[in-house]
Parts: sequence; structure tokens; C-alpha cells
Amino acid sequence: MKNTFGLSILAIIFSISIACQPAPQPEPTTLTTEEPPKLVGLVEDVLTQEEQAALTPDMVIQLLKDGNERFINGDMTIRDHSELVRKSAKAQYPKAIILSCVDSRVPVEDVFDRGIGDIFVARVAGNFVNEDILGSMEFACKVSGSKLVLVLGHEYCGAVKAAIDDAQLGNITAMLTNIKPAVAAVEYTGERNSSNAEFVHKVSESNVRNTINEIREHSPILKEMEDQGEIKIIGALYDMDNGKVSFLD
Repeated sequence: MKNTFGLSILAIIFSISIACQPAPQPEPTTLTTEEPPKLVGLVEDVLTQEEQAALTPDMVIQLLKDGNERFINGDMTIRDHSELVRKSAKAQYPKAIILSCVDSRVPVEDVFDRGIGDIFVARVAGNFVNEDILGSMEFACKVSGSKLVLVLGHEYCGAVKAAIDDAQLGNITAMLTNIKPAVAAVEYTGERNSSNAEFVHKVSESNVRNTINEIREHSPILKEMEDQGEIKIIGALYDMDNGKVSFLD
């Protein structure tokens, strides 16, 4: 009996000791996850003064047309903007100055697939000119060497629509007087209101042409540069339905 009792006690102690031992832990597994590929930016050399001087206005126009094709096709250049900022910090020699509307749906640099230091951009609702913008254009071309002045209008322009409808609101009223000559210049027998898309289109194009005339009339500097073949002053319309820029004759 004693031996049986002793063996029972030993069995209980052994069972308790086994139960108190920690459960075996599985071997740690190493997770192997592939890092997503990093986009490698294209670091373009910013234009030098010599390279800018070698450009012609027609070459710049073609560069903008080619860039717009890439924009339409979703084949835009991947750029290292941080590097371009550093490279262009000391000087700038842009190819062109583009006057655009303030409309947020017209991202000018993207529309032409241009990077930092490539173009000057002036913006005002309705892409008209005043003394300040003319001065900016003269700085871009006469002082900084740009070869092109591009007036860029766009379809569905709110400022053009407001001028057509003779909107009256604060400083907007005075601003629209710069666009109204373009409205009056359109010969059209249909409905002359902002609900008529065809009329709005015609006024938008008329407004671009009117702005070009204003540049030539009120900036003797730019007019002389154009007459001498140093620059060109041209216009275009941006189609927000497909991203295409149509250059006017």
C-alpha cells in the first residue's frame, strides 16, 4: 500500500510539473514583402541663357504642342521637382510667357507638360491684359529672353459668361469691362446669352484675339520685338472636355 501511495503522489507531482511548463512556441517566421517600385524622376537640366538664345518662337510653339500631346495621352514626364528647384534657384531662362484665366481646371504647366523654370505664367479671370500684365510680359521677353507670348483662353469660361450676361457684382463689374469688347465684336444671329454654348465659344475665341490686339497696341516693346522676329504673340483655346489646346491662326 505504501508503495502504491508513493507512486500516486509522484504521478501527481509529475503531472503538475508538466502542466506548469510553458507551451512550446512556434518558430518565428520572417515575412518577405516586396517594396513597391519607386518612381524615378527625370531630372532635366534647366535651360541656360545660351540654350534659350538658340530657340526660335516656332521651336517653342512646337515644344508646347508636343507637351500638350503628352498631356492628352497621359504620357507626362516624371520630374524630380526638388532637384529642379535647386538647379533653377540662381537664374531662370523660360521659353515663353503664357497668359491664362485663373480657372482651377486649367493647370497651365501640366497642360503643356512643362517643368520648373520652363515658362512664365500670368493669370487673371478672362485672360485679358492690363498695365501690370503687360509689364510682366515685357519683363519675360525683353529682360528675361522668352521667345513667345501665348494668350490661352478656354471653353466654359465663367468670366466670359459673366461678361455676356452683364453680371453686376462688386469689383467683378469693373473687371468684366475688359472682356465686353470681345462680346460686342462677335457677329451672331442666334441667342446671345451664356446658355448658348456656341455663342460662348465664339466670344471666348474673340476674347483671345482681342487680348492679342491689346498687347500689340499697348506694348510698343513687344510689338517691336514681334516685328523683328524675336518673339511671336499668338493665341489658343483649351478644351476642358479632352485637354486639347487648339492654336489659333
